[in-house]
Amino acid sequence: MRVTKFEHATLTLVDAGKSLVIDPGSFTAPLGELEGVAAIVITHEHPDHWTPDHLDRILGTFPGTPIYAPEGVAKAAAGYDITIVHPGEVVELDPFRLEFFGGRHAVIHESIPVVDNVGVLVNDHFYYPGDSYAVPQGRNVKLLAAPVGAPWLKIGEAMDFVLAVAPRRVFGTHDMTLSVAGRDMGRSRLRWAVERDGGELIVLDPGQGTDI
Repeated sequence: MRVTKFEHATLTLVDAGKSLVIDPGSFTAPLGELEGVAAIVITHEHPDHWTPDHLDRILGTFPGTPIYAPEGVAKAAAGYDITIVHPGEVVELDPFRLEFFGGRHAVIHESIPVVDNVGVLVNDHFYYPGDSYAVPQGRNVKLLAAPVGAPWLKIGEAMDFVLAVAPRRVFGTHDMTLSVAGRDMGRSRLRWAVERDGGELIVLDPGQGTDI
């Protein structure tokens, strides 16, 4: 399975000639040519994780593509056919197995409503938490996409999240709000955390990927 990072929080996973698209949002340039899209996962309703333009572009090429997201996304994207998913649910969608975790977005500030958010574990080994620190307890995560920059994110908490998941490899994502210096600092902190359990940081810039 090939995992590719795009700008900010957007990811694609490709397996057996089919693609899974995660969080195609406002900080991400239009995605290039995609292999047959099996599904779209949106972790939560904030626009840096989905836009109508991205959805229309994907659905225009792959009509009928299922979209899986929490209830908040279904309300925010009322013009789209959203399949609502909850923490603890599993979706089998050949060649992808999706398992959902968490339930709530990390707190930004007490004045800002906390929205629905799901983390997604793909094919038992790749995990992305959306905007949360939800840990997939008891799962053997081989590759973790860990956020490194956000209004809700404190880098020490991101490090603790990596320590709790204990993946074999990690890369930083959710990073378009950072300067180059800030992004690199965040990556170095993730490196320290993953190496505590013998894991490895990999550096992925937009358009770059790695295999599981």
